[in-house]
Amino acid sequence: MDITLPELEQAINYWRALRPSTGEERALSPEVDLLATVYAIMIFNRSRSLPLDSLDAPTRQVLENWRAQQG
Repeated sequence: MDITLPELEQAINYWRALRPSTGEERALSPEVDLLATVYAIMIFNRSRSLPLDSLDAPTRQVLENWRAQQG
């Protein structure tokens, strides 16, 4: 199963709304930080999708939690 760039954007927006950035430095939540890293790599590589099994376990878990809330 793959995650597409638009899906990743939706997941980032979900987590940003649920756990907004904090402090003067506007630090990202751990969930958004994980997803933002994947997003940056996908943009850099011009990838439209990425296999979920290529992601580490914490990132997959964040995405699975987001997907569970979508249904």
